[in-house]
Amino acid sequence: MAGEIPDLEALERTGTGKGAARQARRAGMVPGIVFGGDTDPTPINLPFNKLLKMLKAGRFKSTLFNMKIEGHDDVRVICRDVQRHVVKDLPTHVDFMRLKRTTKINLFIAVEVVGEDVSPGLKKGGVMTLMRPEVELVVTAGDIPDHITIDVSECEIGDAVTISSVKLPEGAKPTIDRDFVIANISAPSGLRAADDADEGEDTGEETTEVATEGDEE
Repeated sequence: MAGEIPDLEALERTGTGKGAARQARRAGMVPGIVFGGDTDPTPINLPFNKLLKMLKAGRFKSTLFNMKIEGHDDVRVICRDVQRHVVKDLPTHVDFMRLKRTTKINLFIAVEVVGEDVSPGLKKGGVMTLMRPEVELVVTAGDIPDHITIDVSECEIGDAVTISSVKLPEGAKPTIDRDFVIANISAPSGLRAADDADEGEDTGEETTEVATEGDEE
């Protein structure tokens, strides 16, 4: 089921047009609009500093928000566009789209790992690397999972867990077509260094033998 969706508090903006937008910016706000669904578009204002912080955190356009506007019912929204100042690159206007429960959207879903305590590869000293702590999926707005789960309980050193081995939630699918790696288990660094050294010694011996045979001829 859906995980915790972050709240996004906004103020309903009185008045529309360039004049109202400029007034909002002078007051330290960023004007925006919420559209879609069966409701008329709602002009809003967002605190500039809070919005800028969220934008710098990344993935703003792929995060589902629970928008709270005083006097209105809470609504799930996703950002569809952020207009920026051509010189300062600061946000000047934001567009949000209301979502129905059946709407398909792209979201990054967290990866949960199970089976680490019994994994034979990890018991032998292997190191697990989580290549993708989050995976971008196409999901239904009304049925967003908290996470997806990968199982490493049978993984040996050298094994990898790919997206094709993961049971995805009903109606969800990856945004990437290829079978990408989510996590792998590699040999500990000391063992890898020893293997590399052994390979180097073998190569050196073969080179010496070839050179000796050449001299005899």
